[in-house]
Amino acid sequence: MSIDAIYSKFKACTSICTDTRKLQKDCMYFALKGANFDGNTFVQKAIDGGAKYCVIDDDNAKINDNCISVADVLTTLQDLATHHRDAIGIPIISLTGSNGKTTTKELINAVLSSTYKVGATVGNLNNHIGVPLTLLHFSENLDFGIVEMGANHQKEIEFLSGIAKPNFGVVTNFGKAHLEGFGSINGVINGKSELYTYLKNDDQLIFVNGDDQTQIDQIDHYTHKSTFGSNTKNDCVISFESANPFVTINYDHTQIESQLIGDYNYGNISIAVAIGKYFKVNTTNIKRAIENYKPDNNRSEIIEKGTTKIILDAYNANPTSMLAALNNLKQLNAKHKYLFLGDMFELGTEAEKEHQNIVDFTEANFENNVYLIGENFYKTKTKQSTHKFPSFEALTPELDNLQRNNATVLIKGSRGMALERILDFL
Repeated sequence: MSIDAIYSKFKACTSICTDTRKLQKDCMYFALKGANFDGNTFVQKAIDGGAKYCVIDDDNAKINDNCISVADVLTTLQDLATHHRDAIGIPIISLTGSNGKTTTKELINAVLSSTYKVGATVGNLNNHIGVPLTLLHFSENLDFGIVEMGANHQKEIEFLSGIAKPNFGVVTNFGKAHLEGFGSINGVINGKSELYTYLKNDDQLIFVNGDDQTQIDQIDHYTHKSTFGSNTKNDCVISFESANPFVTINYDHTQIESQLIGDYNYGNISIAVAIGKYFKVNTTNIKRAIENYKPDNNRSEIIEKGTTKIILDAYNANPTSMLAALNNLKQLNAKHKYLFLGDMFELGTEAEKEHQNIVDFTEANFENNVYLIGENFYKTKTKQSTHKFPSFEALTPELDNLQRNNATVLIKGSRGMALERILDFL
């Protein structure tokens, strides 16, 4: 069946579904395959649950004429998303980067939504499945679509850009993330810059941090760019005021006080402000949007329990974001500071060195109350005052005995460590 024919059936459906546990009536079910499942085996359940059509790539799964047989379900999902993107024709803003993608996406969404109808990636559905699903939820009634793109190896951003076909793009930063897949920091830079490469035409536009020389070097030959940063030569000038603990900036003679901690969020906020300015969102709306945005989902959340202030940043971690979080904690005024740091994943051959670098930094800047969790941190060389545990389960007996009154606690680690579990003990 042609993609045009499938698209006409898609338009008769209420939504897209890839999980039979989350079916909506009259949806189109895509029988995707995973490492431990085959969506083709759930076709009957999808039909019984209310799916209008089922896209399958196993003829044995065909139950009735509402089962659409294709060569590959995932490829069809991606092709359908691009077909839909072309059909609705709305401007697409794409963003990628090593750190801060989801927070930045939410900030851009908040700023633009103050003036326009906007659709955006839900959560962090930013991979080869998430991007198509995001696009298929957009409609022609929107003024903008915001698409977050993640990658852990080269050519992935190039591939996702080909699906989403963005008109505008921004890279939050280049950091030491997914080194196992990218190979090195230069591999990261090249991989993330694939978004810049896609946006090579004069009718497209790149937003770029004009204070970041590494980013400027990547797009030096581009004329179709809009720069932002503290340097007055930038197209959008945004100055950093403070971060104790929340980031405050100054833009257009207006002070904007966010609910985001850490000076590393200055860049994320600046992206949203710059994009808002370019699309003529007035300063009052920009200020209100930034100030009203509150992080959640374990991303730089501030949680207060009695006299204890907790910085919960346990959604993910890499050497760059870990060091930024530690520097932020170092600058905060607090009598007692506790650090719970979990392993950083996907670092490949750099894992041993990068975990030791973090240990060396913490021991040079924090006298005690440092708790390291995970196999990688457990292998590092530490002082006697540093506590380390091979697993979360090994840590838990210690948590009941901590004296945490009037303390500031940082919880930071990769998603697989699930360090938000510490909250149950605090």
